[in-house]
Amino acid sequence: MSAKAKWLNKVKWDEHGLVPVIAQEVGSNHVLMFAWMNRDALSRTVESGEAVYWSRSRKKLWHKGEESGHIQKVHEIRLDCDEDVVLLKVEQVGDIACHTGRHSCFFQQFSGDHQKGEWTAVDPVLKDPENIYKK
Repeated sequence: MSAKAKWLNKVKWDEHGLVPVIAQEVGSNHVLMFAWMNRDALSRTVESGEAVYWSRSRKKLWHKGEESGHIQKVHEIRLDCDEDVVLLKVEQVGDIACHTGRHSCFFQQFSGDHQKGEWTAVDPVLKDPENIYKK
């Protein structure tokens, strides 16, 4: 077994060969986004030093920022205690991690109670998504 296979085999992949990934901003510790990786995505992330994810909707590898230019430079990779969630500590280039043009995908905040609660967008759009992605 190669050294490459050993470290990848420590991860507990789900039945689809995926592992959930949290991207956290180095320094501020803000959670920027949640995504998925397969073995190839994690291996390419380690190799390139930039986040590469697995797009479940497009069924292909997705190098974060490949269209928008908003790449994530990986500073640290951690595996949780159950070995089934990966945490990437990243530098978010361009300050936008979300396809909505916001800094973080977690921009909606819950307020109220269990009967009359609501979600409100609390973080601003930094750039119109129409102007982010290549056509």
